[in-house]
Amino acid sequence: MAPLVERKEYLAELVGWKDEQVIKVVTGIRRCGKSTLLAQYQDWLRVNGVTDAQIVSVNFEELEYEELLDYKKLYAYLKERLVAGRTTYIFLDEIQKVADFEKVVDSLYVKPDVDIYITGSNAYMLSGDLATLLTGRYVEIKMLPLSLKEFLTITELDADRGFAEYLQCGGLPYVARMDRTTEKVETYLEGIYNTVIVKDIEDRQARKESEPSKRKVTDIALLKSIAKYLASVVGSPVSVRSITDYLISSGRKVSPNTVDDYVDALTESFIFYPAERFDIVGKQLLKINKKFYVVDLGLRNHILPRRNYDLGFSLENVVYFELLRRGYKVMIGKLGNTEVDFVAEKQGEYTYYQVTADMTAQETFEREMRPLTLIRDNYEKIILTADHLTVGNYNGIRVKNLVDWLLEKDN
Repeated sequence: MAPLVERKEYLAELVGWKDEQVIKVVTGIRRCGKSTLLAQYQDWLRVNGVTDAQIVSVNFEELEYEELLDYKKLYAYLKERLVAGRTTYIFLDEIQKVADFEKVVDSLYVKPDVDIYITGSNAYMLSGDLATLLTGRYVEIKMLPLSLKEFLTITELDADRGFAEYLQCGGLPYVARMDRTTEKVETYLEGIYNTVIVKDIEDRQARKESEPSKRKVTDIALLKSIAKYLASVVGSPVSVRSITDYLISSGRKVSPNTVDDYVDALTESFIFYPAERFDIVGKQLLKINKKFYVVDLGLRNHILPRRNYDLGFSLENVVYFELLRRGYKVMIGKLGNTEVDFVAEKQGEYTYYQVTADMTAQETFEREMRPLTLIRDNYEKIILTADHLTVGNYNGIRVKNLVDWLLEKDN
């Protein structure tokens, strides 16, 4: 089996926050590599002079720590292991399993010489009590599955074959390391998907017990139906109303409020990521019709098995997450009646992106160019295409090959 890949960007982020007076919170879908990242960072600490006694690590997925799911016992366990006069580095993996864990984290935070790192597979852990308690005192490191560059590093495939496998199997780290037969990949992804849908959403429910106003997500069949629908409309604008109408037309009686809660559950467990629409002229967000992208194309292929996918939407999905990896806020651009696939914003600067499978047909070339030519500001405009023939600069609009862009050295 291939070696574990070092997630260099995420590791560098943790190193950069070392000893700062903030709680480091690593979030992301189950099996995207959070535990491995913590282990690699602990190795880095040891290499850089931190002793084993100063590193306290608890993974709540492991049975030997089951009694520490009681927050009072957890606090006593951690307090006992603090090293006097030196910094103690505390790692709490899948912390959302501990009811009232924020009390533990808050009590440790105020002690001198304690550096805290926590992970979770559900964004709900950063809402409600925790967000209130830790306002301004935590930094979130949002972890995603492998980039194409990381996938190729592990698999040692060439760019073309590797990209084809990446589109089919996705970028979860273990998938890249395994013998990727169709059957093995499908079985592995099915296990993850069912765990996320059932187990992580159960964890979310446990945290909602204190909020009776929130509806519980109890109908797993409905949840899977909504996930299937969202997987089928990746790259298309959707609303709670359109999802509700689809379900009703399929024979399900369901209210928009319930659909809204179930969509929240799917985004909070990091299966789907929403992209809001953005008025390019007014530079403001619009409230209607988000798009949703699926965190891993392998999972999409599991949720919605098809022989043929619209390649354009799959490529769009890949670009969306690559832009997130590169630190951009990513939105859908609206310009009058025209749409730009992505508006990527970082530190007040914008870049506009169109994504297409092939631009060699004149009609497609003109269609992809048109929205970008209508934008009157001077921010960068890029079209990403899977073909190599149309690469070039057209009156300031740059056309790049998508795979080359994904593998650019400076990213």
